[in-house]
Amino acid sequence: MLQPEIGDYSSSPQSRDGRFHNPRPPGPGDLPESTLRVWWNFLFNKPAGTVPASPVPIHRLTRAELDAAPERSLYRLGHSTVLVKLRGQWWLTDPVFSERAAPVQFFGPRRFHAPPIAIEDLPPIRAVILSHDHYDHLDHAAIRALNGKAQLFLTPLGVGDRLVDWGIAQDKIRQFDWWQGTEVDGLHLTATPAQHFSGRGFTDGNRTLWASWVIEDKGDEGGGLRVFFSGDSGYFDGFAEIGERFGPFDLTLMETGAYDAQWPYVHMHPPHTVQAHQDLRGRWLLPIHNSTFDLGMHAWEDPFDQVLRFAAERGVPVATPMMGERIDINAPHEGSRWWRALQTQPEDKERPLWATQRKSG
Repeated sequence: MLQPEIGDYSSSPQSRDGRFHNPRPPGPGDLPESTLRVWWNFLFNKPAGTVPASPVPIHRLTRAELDAAPERSLYRLGHSTVLVKLRGQWWLTDPVFSERAAPVQFFGPRRFHAPPIAIEDLPPIRAVILSHDHYDHLDHAAIRALNGKAQLFLTPLGVGDRLVDWGIAQDKIRQFDWWQGTEVDGLHLTATPAQHFSGRGFTDGNRTLWASWVIEDKGDEGGGLRVFFSGDSGYFDGFAEIGERFGPFDLTLMETGAYDAQWPYVHMHPPHTVQAHQDLRGRWLLPIHNSTFDLGMHAWEDPFDQVLRFAAERGVPVATPMMGERIDINAPHEGSRWWRALQTQPEDKERPLWATQRKSG
């Protein structure tokens, strides 16, 4: 795969020797001893229950429904893809609409559900907000399809260079280091730290930056709003610093999924998610990064069940909307526990193609 020409970001405090780094390097137990063993287990030794028995239910959206949506409406479209209406315009995070989160579409983690709406049916998008360049967050086909629909693409350093390589005009892209941001039509967006990594091939590891995002609608006559989008991250003290600088948040969209004891440095476990939400001084928590792809070693429904358990212990309200279900950011609701009506896939029934390939290996 051809790699894009990555710009010179050596002046970034996160850059060293041509690659980006987290402030705290991984310590003992933070990362697996053998990456090869992790991949082998992920491909061929998945535990039972990582795939639902039937498609994840969705509320199918229409353009008419979105056109009529009130201000500050939010829709989860899958994984970390969230569509939100702020200041009369639409904003889209980490758009992934392809069948598989992989370099190719004939092999790799396959969706549990279709997107609630097709890209061509979306309203005009004021800006696409990207957290990093992993395949489950940066979908080449989706970016190309959004080129004519989205006015801006907001990215961490280096990710925008990939978009240029894919045919997105340079003047539609704005790239940011941590703590840098921009104002777009009265909405303030700031790239903030995350503890993760990047890369789409074997040679480009950490050549681009990763980030979380603070989204602020300060309101024309008061009534401001703050939303936090985590992207991907392990738990770290950066959440508390973000909370001190920008909190409290009305809603946090927090990574909860694809975690494992072998990689706590780069993905939060459910108690970490709840703690990070509290560090941010969040009010409502909406778990994302789950229920679309089989990317972890845990039961597919575990992220929701575990986050709800730990959140209840700490009195944190949690919203769990069905994919495509509207959430009013001004007054979120809990949503139904829709995943509990599904069962994990029995071994003696036909499984999705990705699961079948995995078992046959």
